[in-house]
Amino acid sequence: MPNADGELITPQEELPPGSRWLPVRGAEVRDLLAHLQLDDQSTERLVSEATTILSKCLPPHGAADSTTGLVLGYVQSGKTMSFTTVAALARDNAFPMVIVVTGVSNPLLDQSTRRLEQDLRLQENRKWRLLRNPKPIDRHAISDVLADWRDGRLPEHRRKTVLITVLKQTTNLRNLIRVLEQLDLSTLPVLVIDDEADQAGLNTRVGQATPSTTYQRLVALRQNLPHHAYLQYTATPQAPLLINIIDVLSPEFVELLTPGPDYVGGQTFFDERPNLVRVIPANEIPGRNAAPQCVPPSLIEALRLFFLGVAAGFTLAEDQLPRRNRSMLVHPSRETAGHSQYFHWITQIRQQWMDILRLQPTDSERLNFVETFRPQYDDLAGTVADLPGFDALAAELEYSIRQTMVLEVNARPTTPQPDWRDYSWILVGGQAMDRGYTVEGLTVTYMPRDMGVGNADTIEQRARFFGYKRRYIGYCRVFLESGVRDAFQFYVEHEADIRRRLAEHRDTGRPLSEWRRAFFMDSNLRPTRRQVLDLDYRQDTVSDDWFWPKVPHGTAELLDANRATVRNFIERVTWAESPGDPRRTPEQIHLVAEDVPLRLAYEELLIPLRLTEARDSQIFTGLLLQVKAYLDNHEDAACTIYQMSQGQSRLRSVNDNDEIPTLFQGANYADAAHTDPIYPGDERERGLRGVTIQIHTLEVRKGGQGPRGQGPLIANDVPAVAVWIPQDMARDWLVQER
Repeated sequence: MPNADGELITPQEELPPGSRWLPVRGAEVRDLLAHLQLDDQSTERLVSEATTILSKCLPPHGAADSTTGLVLGYVQSGKTMSFTTVAALARDNAFPMVIVVTGVSNPLLDQSTRRLEQDLRLQENRKWRLLRNPKPIDRHAISDVLADWRDGRLPEHRRKTVLITVLKQTTNLRNLIRVLEQLDLSTLPVLVIDDEADQAGLNTRVGQATPSTTYQRLVALRQNLPHHAYLQYTATPQAPLLINIIDVLSPEFVELLTPGPDYVGGQTFFDERPNLVRVIPANEIPGRNAAPQCVPPSLIEALRLFFLGVAAGFTLAEDQLPRRNRSMLVHPSRETAGHSQYFHWITQIRQQWMDILRLQPTDSERLNFVETFRPQYDDLAGTVADLPGFDALAAELEYSIRQTMVLEVNARPTTPQPDWRDYSWILVGGQAMDRGYTVEGLTVTYMPRDMGVGNADTIEQRARFFGYKRRYIGYCRVFLESGVRDAFQFYVEHEADIRRRLAEHRDTGRPLSEWRRAFFMDSNLRPTRRQVLDLDYRQDTVSDDWFWPKVPHGTAELLDANRATVRNFIERVTWAESPGDPRRTPEQIHLVAEDVPLRLAYEELLIPLRLTEARDSQIFTGLLLQVKAYLDNHEDAACTIYQMSQGQSRLRSVNDNDEIPTLFQGANYADAAHTDPIYPGDERERGLRGVTIQIHTLEVRKGGQGPRGQGPLIANDVPAVAVWIPQDMARDWLVQER
């Protein structure tokens, strides 16, 4: 339906879940897509996702406000192309300013700025005004551009959009804030894109009197934008998801990016094709303060694989330079001290190998040396269908090694950058090539680093070997320390789980603040650095053990709800008296239901139960994750249910923390020597296999003197559900209560 100005407005109830308006795909997006020259499927996916992202932001012509969104991709999956498309779409929908906050290093700023310039064609596209790390003096130029947007006489094509790229660093952010403070942005919408949003910008001084400096700058940046959308782009969302929801950087919605068919990531390397991954022996891993004393044999193996791949590239290209680069990444440590040793080894090996290959073709030393490449050739032949013959590659080895540049990439004093016009590179470095850094044509990765403190997001960001390389995946090899290899394998499951849960919640249209922070994560990993989190979380698993709530009593409302849940479930199940010794007391005789569908118990009993105490709730939430995951693969699973004491009330007292120390009744013997058992104890009342659930009914009292030797009554008719989880259902999880 049109508004008073004739503009088409889509009624809110007709919008997709979570969307607030429908952006128009205009000339800027069409020109961008023509430049990118993607296939039809990739084009539609790219534009559709960009439109959905912008539609969840505040509409450009609405009341002044702000919103924060999380855009989740994969490592090396094309997040830059996504936010470039979102920026183009913002221009089509009358956003006069787009700010891109890049990574924390100048190479990342250069990389992002260069890609924006190329894809938006800024050399010939006069619709943009690019400013890199603007200073206060630039405010006049920006003010003039913004004035055009307030001039109603100008047609749209004569208005430029200000595109700002700024390093995520305190001085540059402060300069940008000073610029914004002097601009009138009261009626103008602004789009802010925070690339690698989980890095550096979050408050690393949570709970302290003064927030971290970069975080303060980003908060001040947003405070100077009355009407803006703040989009956090990342492949590792653990930190943004787990910070307090009252934090200004806590996202209100999430959108997931879908990689193209040529993308390969953790699923490919650690699930589908684990033969591409090699474990570096423990004695070849450098110590914290020293590198190995001699060249590691695994490094020699990696170099041979790489140079054979380079030779194959030249051989297959015949008389023309190959279209794609071939690169090797050597990532020995975070610190720069150990890099020089590996750089020295590689340059020395490169020179020695060239010297040998310059010998006459019939020289025995040369012939023997060439034969040392045969095991690696056979290795590649097992994964590359069109690999040229061994003799053809051997003939190219000298040229291939000579054409390979070796570069030590460190952040000090300045970070050198490879000239990708050269075909073959070996890059040696650490932190400077971590998050966000793209290595063109990377085939062989050699990473003799341990897990460090085990932050999952940090380890995943080291995966520079992910990317759009399915067409040459057979040449790829990844050499890792065993613990890091295992961490990547664990992360594959975690990443799939968290994305699935976020997608399910996104499709409901509800705000992200309502998403339950609960997902699978191996106990050897931590989700992110602790210093950005002020809310604690629990990592655990229930395995070959019972869970029961320490505080099953609570508010009257909670008790009423749980009583109704238990009563309704009991009515749906057929019960029989449990077998046992006839000398048992009435309290030790229970009702049992066997072969009850586990899904019925999960959906009708466990899911509706409400627990309020934090410890109980966290463990129970993790337990529910385990049961659900098991049901996903075992649809027909059954369980055993007990009504303890046939539903009659059992007395339990609480301690000073208002917790029931012991739920289960112990064993009962007919003799003092405990050789004649009458009752084995509640803990041993369970089915022969699978999940067992016990339903207890309690009278809860304070400890101390009173009726029946107890203190005052707290609550009566209190349902308490205990659950036994067998070992084959064990899964490590993380739960954060809010």
